[in-house]
Amino acid sequence: MAKVTIKVNGKNYTKSVEDRTLLVNFLRDDLGLTGTHVGCDTSQCGCCTVHVDGRAVKSCTLVVAQVDGAQVVTIEGMAKKGKLHPIQQAFSECHGLQCGFCTPGMIMATAGLLKDNPSPTDEEIYKGLEGNLCRCTGYINIVKAVKRSAKLLRGK
Repeated sequence: MAKVTIKVNGKNYTKSVEDRTLLVNFLRDDLGLTGTHVGCDTSQCGCCTVHVDGRAVKSCTLVVAQVDGAQVVTIEGMAKKGKLHPIQQAFSECHGLQCGFCTPGMIMATAGLLKDNPSPTDEEIYKGLEGNLCRCTGYINIVKAVKRSAKLLRGK
């Protein structure tokens, strides 16, 4: 067992966890934050993407002990005071989702992409999201949502 302290969505948690506990399972099972999805268990789909210390990472690739002392933001931490984050708003406006299973990971990956590149080209969007899979949309509306997100974040 390992004792970890992690700030998740602005709230501190100190818990004892099994050494092999993955971050995705800790978030879902221990904290009840089920917006972070488990898709493939092999880090291929990106459904489990969260931010650790400001960087988009796949939470199925990290054991909780690796993020001891870190700040984690999940999809639940994106909206503030009941108001959608601009990226969430853009995904809704542009129909950048169908079944919604990949959406939390896509939104978190988009936030990471736009943090590093506030005005990406289509090619840069495809490259920036290449670790996130969607089996429904064909990506056209997801790319539109990323472009709209960029504009909203720039105040346009």
